[in-house]
Formats: sequence, structure tokens, C-alpha cells
Amino acid sequence: MTHSTPPLHVLVVEAEASLALDLTNLLVAEGCVVVGPAVSGPQALALLRQHPIDLLLCDTRPQGPWDGIETARRLAAEHPVPLIYLTAMVDWTTLHRAMTSAPAAYLAKPVGVASLRAAIEVAIAGRRPAPAPTLPPAPIRSGEPILRLDQHIFLKHNYRFVRLGLSDIVLLEADNTVTTLVTTSPHYSLRLSLTAALERLRYPRLVRVHRSFAINLHHVSTFSDTEATLHDQTVPLSRQYKANFLRQFQHS
Repeated sequence: MTHSTPPLHVLVVEAEASLALDLTNLLVAEGCVVVGPAVSGPQALALLRQHPIDLLLCDTRPQGPWDGIETARRLAAEHPVPLIYLTAMVDWTTLHRAMTSAPAAYLAKPVGVASLRAAIEVAIAGRRPAPAPTLPPAPIRSGEPILRLDQHIFLKHNYRFVRLGLSDIVLLEADNTVTTLVTTSPHYSLRLSLTAALERLRYPRLVRVHRSFAINLHHVSTFSDTEATLHDQTVPLSRQYKANFLRQFQHS
């Protein structure tokens, strides 16, 4: 990590005091701002609501009613951030469950500085902006909740909420846990999976046509058995979602 960039705000969930202290010292030495540590999932959720968070380091077995996987899921539902799991042992059942929450890394305790650095670099790699292309416009990243008002939504950008009509959304394109919302002018990048983005938007004209794409039917100009065209962009139409896509049209 370089210290010329803004410091990462890292939420640490670790029930064992000595390990939490060691991990905190390592993170501070790396230039991070440590939030917590929290000993339980509910405490971590309370801290998430009070502080800006860029990265979550979560023990798979904290104290309290939730295990680490449930804790990570509940936190991601409110504010998705890169996730690193901490574990004292490799339990394949737990590991399989943990993988469903798409962690960036899985660290064995006690954590060493080299492995911690590597895990953080992998976790935050997706946060670094790519070089801005000439076209289309550079994505506007939004990690804030989507606010809804009638047929409009508000996305936070540069400390202001930007108003967007749902009918102006052309399509959604997903890349793992980031979904790009393509409109008729700017693009917005949401730290949400495609499924989560569709659930938040709740706009019936947005129909999933591929594991990575959902399209606004009002913007479809042509389609075939394998693809649909919206303005100047062609989107694949997969067999899995084709029947549902065709059901949206009325036959006369």
C-alpha cells in the first residue's frame, strides 16, 4: 500500500482481544484507519452505520448470534465493501459457505504482515479507477443506497444525490459485485450484484436476459434468438432467460 493515497478505513471483526490488537497494530503500521475492533456481528453492524468503511476483515467465528459469514452478509446488504475472512483453522464446510459471500481473500490466523499486505492489495484492486475512456463517459461510482421517488431514483455522487428517471436506464451490466447502470448519457457504477441492483431498482421494464445483463424493454430496437440491440449496444440473449424475455411481449 502507498501512503500517498487516502487511508483505507478497515472494519475489524475479531473476538479474541490479543489477535484483534495485533491485527490493529499491523493495519495502523500499513497506514490504515481501523474501525473497531468489533467482537460480534451486531456490534460490527452498528459501527458500519456510524463510520465510513472501505474494507471488512471478519473472523469466521465472532461472538454473538451471527457467525462470520452471516455477519458479512448482513453488512454487505447495507454497504457492500471488499471482504477478507480471518480463520484459525481450515474448515471445509465453513470455507464452502464463506465462498458464497465472494470474499477477496481468506487469511489464516495469526496474520503476518506479508500475507495481510497481499490480501489487502487483492481486495482493493477493484477500487482503483481504470483510465478514463473517451467513450463511453467514465462511470460514476456510487456505494450509497439507492433512493426511490415515484419513477425516479437518486444516486449519491460527489456529496450530492443525482436524480435519474428509471425510464432513462438503458441496461445494467454486471462484473462480479459491481453493476454498471448505463443510461442515455452518463454511466453509474454500483457496488451491487446484478440481482441486488434489480431488487433495489424494482422497475418492471428492466428484464434480465443474461447472467451479466438486464435490459430496459423500452430501449430495445431489435432482437434475435441470441441477442438484443439497444441504441448502439448489442447484448447477448441467453437461453436461460429467453423465455422470460419473450413473456414480456403481448401477442395480438
